[in-house]
Amino acid sequence: MKKPLWVPSEERKQKANMTAFINFVNNKYGKNFSDYSELYDWSVNCSADFWAAMWEFCEIKASRPYDSVVINQDDMIGSRWFPGAKLNFAENLLRYRDEQTAIIFKGEGQVPVRLTYAQLFDRVVRLARSLRHLGVAAGDRVAGFMPNMTETVIAMLAATSIGAIWSSCSPDFGIKGVLDRFGQIQPRVLFTANGYYYNGKQHDSLGRVVRIIEEIPSVEKVVVVPYTDPAPDLGAIPNAVLFADFMAPESGLEIEFAQLPFDHPVYIMYSSGTTGVPKCIVHGAGGTLIQHLKELKLHTDLKREDTIFYFTTCGWMMWNWLVSSLALGATILLYDGSPFYPGPEALFKMAQDERVTVFGTSAKYLAAIEKEGVKPRETFDLTPLKAILSTGSPLSVESFEYVYRDIKEDVCLSSISGGTDIISCFALGNPIGPVYAGELQCRGLGMEVHAFDDSGRPVVNQKGELVCTSSFPSMPVCFWNDESNEKYTNAYFSMYSNVWNHGDYIEITDTGGIIIYGRSDATLNPGGVRIGTAEIYRQVEALEEIKDSLVVGQNWDNDVRVILFVKLAENVVLNGDLIKKIKTTIRVNTTPRHVPAKVIAVDDIPYTISGKKVEMAVRNIIHNEPVKNRDALANPEALDLYRDIPELQV
Repeated sequence: MKKPLWVPSEERKQKANMTAFINFVNNKYGKNFSDYSELYDWSVNCSADFWAAMWEFCEIKASRPYDSVVINQDDMIGSRWFPGAKLNFAENLLRYRDEQTAIIFKGEGQVPVRLTYAQLFDRVVRLARSLRHLGVAAGDRVAGFMPNMTETVIAMLAATSIGAIWSSCSPDFGIKGVLDRFGQIQPRVLFTANGYYYNGKQHDSLGRVVRIIEEIPSVEKVVVVPYTDPAPDLGAIPNAVLFADFMAPESGLEIEFAQLPFDHPVYIMYSSGTTGVPKCIVHGAGGTLIQHLKELKLHTDLKREDTIFYFTTCGWMMWNWLVSSLALGATILLYDGSPFYPGPEALFKMAQDERVTVFGTSAKYLAAIEKEGVKPRETFDLTPLKAILSTGSPLSVESFEYVYRDIKEDVCLSSISGGTDIISCFALGNPIGPVYAGELQCRGLGMEVHAFDDSGRPVVNQKGELVCTSSFPSMPVCFWNDESNEKYTNAYFSMYSNVWNHGDYIEITDTGGIIIYGRSDATLNPGGVRIGTAEIYRQVEALEEIKDSLVVGQNWDNDVRVILFVKLAENVVLNGDLIKKIKTTIRVNTTPRHVPAKVIAVDDIPYTISGKKVEMAVRNIIHNEPVKNRDALANPEALDLYRDIPELQV
């Protein structure tokens, strides 16, 4: 019998939004649900009723009601949700206009800046007026090459209030990375800051903006936020203006929220781009809104009195997810900079100072601060903290245990997983359910998620492909410049007909939770047995001698052999004793098939800009195959470390 790490108190369960929703459904539909599993089963078996209930419970603001909940539901790509409805995304996020703090912005080494809901509304209205005067209209693209700061949120809301489509990437992207993204969508307006801070250093953005503008002739105006310099020189940038000068000077203006169909595009997101030019994934306003409200209100238990933080850049979907918290009237905390500056405890000091109740980060960050010996519960007052969220990669059992041992005992630790593709999650937290080490608590409401075995059948307590077998509102509207839906179909529906294949290798447990073993395209197949890379990382990265690692399969002697690359801790040497320790640890805690054929020391591990290990690119390099898009990486120079390694030739 599994023993949970945490179980919510009865008081907490009674006060949870999830419980309120169960009561709402029971009353509306004459049900008698008492727990999450019953609610989940109903949400996928009667999904039209579920999403209608979600619309009402979350009080979606719409100028015209929907004609039906869904049409063509049996056709994944052809289904349409809430046809007939007219709404505006920004209007739903700006429903509160009072003196409660809407945004706290903390730049690295900076004093926090606060903005109330009334101030936020006023600035959005003024910026929207200026965009309209420029001729920006529904369907136009507005782009942000921005730090994660208040002005980024204001610009997004102003653009989407008109019905323009917002797309952003963080200022640490290289020029080619930006051009590969914005060059495809041809924005009319580009918002940027003059620079940003990272790890105690100041970085310039305007030099890159000059070159970006030269390559994207569609940009008519560049709006610059002075951040690292209060009076930046804009002389080299055509049609550039400071943010404050661009914004209409009048206060007390009225705003016209463009009323648009449910699936009118609101965001363009991008695939990681590690296998070629990034795919431009178009997300609809209504689907994004209702899905985010479900995940924030029910699965995260977010309330008006909460302060929610997620460590993210505005190039990652977690930024879009975090900003939707405004629709619930919560306070969002934006941070821009290194999570380890001036020290590894920096984010938890900020959490204490700003009385954060929901703290979001990556699995990599939690593993890193544990290695650094950080014990926030001994140093900081985290009394208000009620939930810790983790995503980006699988959260190890050891990290689960670390959170409850060294951060906070009474907290709902929600490992969540989904992706840019759906701008939301397939698996999330459940504030009224137990937390088990190594497991995501539950499948998301309304998301019919299964693990498919090699025969395409759903299995429990066995590993398989993560699939979703029925339509949901936050599926992409389309891919940009993909009129025949060929790219869209190939991306998700090439393995199974009319079934979304997400590309994760998972197990659904008998508790209703999910274990993620890594990307299915990176799974290892020694002797024809599939092994998830996360199973090896969990063992290796728990060793104090190992700072980081990466595992790939190498084609060898008509089979696949497991190759483990390790980044060593300071002053550690990879010798025979350490290799034996690594292999023994893996063998004892997994199976002999998991044991690597080779353990090789490297100076760095390549990551995408959003913090994911780049297994496939390394696999390509060791097989002398091309890596198509190095600009998608945070540290592309690391790839060169994997070329022509002598140990891989024998």
